[in-house]
Amino acid sequence: MHEERGRVRGYAGSRIHVTALLDDLGHPLGLDHPPARVVSLVPSLTEALATTVPDRLVGATEWCSHPKDLDVPRVRGTKNPDLPAIGRLRPDLVVASQEENRRIDVERLRADGIPVWVTAVESVDQALRSMRRLFVDVLEVTEPGWLEAAATVWDRPAQLAPARVVAPIWRDPWMVVGSRTFSGDMIARLGLVHVFADAGDRYPKVDLTEIMAFAPDLVLLPDEPYPFAHDDGPEAFPDTPTALVSGRDLTWYGPSMAAARASLTDRVVSALAVG
Repeated sequence: MHEERGRVRGYAGSRIHVTALLDDLGHPLGLDHPPARVVSLVPSLTEALATTVPDRLVGATEWCSHPKDLDVPRVRGTKNPDLPAIGRLRPDLVVASQEENRRIDVERLRADGIPVWVTAVESVDQALRSMRRLFVDVLEVTEPGWLEAAATVWDRPAQLAPARVVAPIWRDPWMVVGSRTFSGDMIARLGLVHVFADAGDRYPKVDLTEIMAFAPDLVLLPDEPYPFAHDDGPEAFPDTPTALVSGRDLTWYGPSMAAARASLTDRVVSALAVG
């Protein structure tokens, strides 16, 4: 047996037969045809699907905000999907994420006979590889132009000076981007020093004293999952420059990746210049 483009292939004499596609966690998909009806439980993957195969996307969560004109049935949230509603949509594939969705929901969908493809992404390279497998191997379409563009953009050398950066994603309690995260890898690829890169947790809970002990040069404040804004977040760091950034730029893997690098770079440069 060997793995090729995500498929496990078994040999019978000189004949090759495809036995299963494996998702990012190694679970067999069990489809013998490209899925035609897809429900997405991941906002970033919803945008990717709606951009690339809009005719196949038949359902998404309430949190799936892009594209702005997305018009598909909603199946509640990422943490509490409406499983009966998903079943009524008759999907031949549900896409989920190890980070955003609950294992029990994935297991219940599979127990009902619905194939589920789970992504596991902790870096830019993993994101590109995971999406390539989903679209090329599972959906059997040509690699999307946005994916090629994103790969090119993020392959460029880092250009920013190595400012020390903290990226909170919640407050009360404060939580920050930690180790083994897609967002942390994006920060590092920009040339910045991700000061919580070696944290024991992926999203550790910290207090402001712990954050400031790292003497950050800049605090990145995304507008999701916590909606940091001009009057909610920067005031906690009166002596440190802050940059309000799009959570979609910092945390979503999908079409937004192609423009995210330039957008994040501009915000960082502007914040440091003012600071």
